[in-house]
Order: sequence, then C-alpha cells, then structure tokens
Amino acid sequence: MQTEWLDGLNRTDLNRAVQLLQQGECVAVPTETVYGLAADARNADAVRGIFTAKGRPANHPLIVHLASAAHLPEWAIHIPAEAWLLADAFWPGPLTLLLHKAPNVPIEVTGGLPSIGLRVPAHPQLLALLQQLDSGVAAPSANPYKALSPTSAAQVIAGLEGRIAAVLDGGACEFGLESTIVDLTQPERSIRILRAGPISRTAIEHVLGRPVEAPQQHHEAVPGNVQAHYQPLTSLHLYSSDELVELIHNGIDDDIGLLLWSPRLIGLLQDRHSVHTLPDNALSFAQALYQTLHAADQHGYRQLWLERPPTSEEWLAINDRLMRASCE
Repeated sequence: MQTEWLDGLNRTDLNRAVQLLQQGECVAVPTETVYGLAADARNADAVRGIFTAKGRPANHPLIVHLASAAHLPEWAIHIPAEAWLLADAFWPGPLTLLLHKAPNVPIEVTGGLPSIGLRVPAHPQLLALLQQLDSGVAAPSANPYKALSPTSAAQVIAGLEGRIAAVLDGGACEFGLESTIVDLTQPERSIRILRAGPISRTAIEHVLGRPVEAPQQHHEAVPGNVQAHYQPLTSLHLYSSDELVELIHNGIDDDIGLLLWSPRLIGLLQDRHSVHTLPDNALSFAQALYQTLHAADQHGYRQLWLERPPTSEEWLAINDRLMRASCE
C-alpha cells in the first residue's frame, strides 16, 4: 500500500480523506494533542484495520472523536450531568470522557468493554472532516504500538508508511501530549482521572465544584495506560539534575544523548554536540517532548539521558509519559 500525503488546508485533499474513511480505510489525522490513526467508528472492519496497522492488541479500547457534544447520545447512555458540564467547559479540546457505551457501538471500538471514551477535538481540519463524514472516528495515536506518539505528519509516515491509506497533514500539534481521560461511569461514587493530560485536576474540580480523584494505580483499561508506552527506539533513562551533574563530572561518553531543560545544565554543557534542549515551563516542554525524542532517536546514540522535570501538578502528564517511555 502506498500512503497518500494529503494537505489538510486543501479542500480536495480533505474530501479525499473523507472518501477514504467512508471506504473503510485508515487515515492518520491531526489533532491538537497528537496525530491519530482514524477509522470510521461505525465500521467494525475499518476499526480492526487500526489494530492491524499499529500492531496493537485488539482488547485495548480506542477513543472516538466527535464533531460536537450534540452527538454524545449516539455513542453513550446514562450520560450524567457532569459530562455535559465538562463538555461545555472543555470541548472542543483535549479532554476524553469515559462513559457507558451505547448498545450499537461496535465492540471493536471498546475492546469488548462496556465503557467508551469520547471527545470533541479542537483541530480545525479534523472538525471539518468529522462534520463532513457525519460519523465518529476511532483514533488512537498514529504510531506503531508502544512507540513515540507523532506530533507531525512526517513522524506518522516514518512509523506507518505503507501500512495506512493516507495521512492528512494539519501541521504541528498544539499540545503534544495525549488527552486527559476522566471516568464518569460512576459519578455518584467518584469521578477519577485515569490518564493525566493537558486538562488538570484543578481545572476539572473548578468546573464540577467537587473533588476529583487521580489514583496512581487503577484497574481500568484505557488508552495509553500500559506500563511501557510512548517509547523511543533508543533506551531512555531519567536522572535528576544533581545526578546528572555528578555523572558529568565523572565523564560522559559521546554516544550518550542528553535531553536537558534547566539553564544550569544547559550552560554547563552548551558546547557538547549531543545536547538536546527542552523548555523549562510545562506547557512548552509538553509541546516539544515527543518532537525532541523523535529527533534524538535519529542520532544513533547508545542511550538517552533526560533531566527529570519538576513534580508539581502542571508537570503530572509529562512525568506520566516519561515514566512509561523510560526503561526504568
């Protein structure tokens, strides 16, 4: 299969992406979080094609992307008031709501589970595609299973060339990290964040006016929650700033790629060719993280050493991804 490269700003190319989805093909699409590998969520055969292309286990649930919150009742039942509050506050945007699935939703989408993850993305080209398609698209990240999520069309091609029908190029992703997932299947008991993301617990609690749990461990199967995930090909190791200073003083081989964010360490190693810099604020760090890991992965380093970021709430999603991406 030859993968077509389509321009999301070109109406003819956008129409082509819709046509391919209607024909049951898989098309990589831009979102504000990361690029997703989309298939018509009403077409069970097409959804199975996602798992085949990614090499992803079929019992892993997928997130369905909708054109607007008005489509929620087509995909979920027993929708609580909290879902509408969060949809009104954060959609379109990087928030996924876990709800009870409607009976007509193919089990391939939910991995056989009774729940379904739903969100309305904020990317204009994807919203235009969804409105024209008049259906939801199941769309996990457009990468081989457990590999780094792509934040550009070029990264999609690098991982899935020949495995999918097309990639719709919508430019670089705004957030660079996957959406926050909130469990609303039992709101009378608790509301829980099952995957950290761009929408924080504080922001969600402010909208709902009640506490929200963010357990470190849970048993629910949700996208991106396997222990080893988002991994570069080169082994990634995390070190604190102080640990890296000590390692530097002891000497570091040239085949170690260093990913640094603090001015202290960047200044100490500014002349070293194997240094890759990251921003020192959480929002920009998240935007640059996967792109920087993708770039460092191309250098043939023996290992990647990344300066561990802060642990405050705004860094929670970043630390979650790094924990899964590292070999520790």
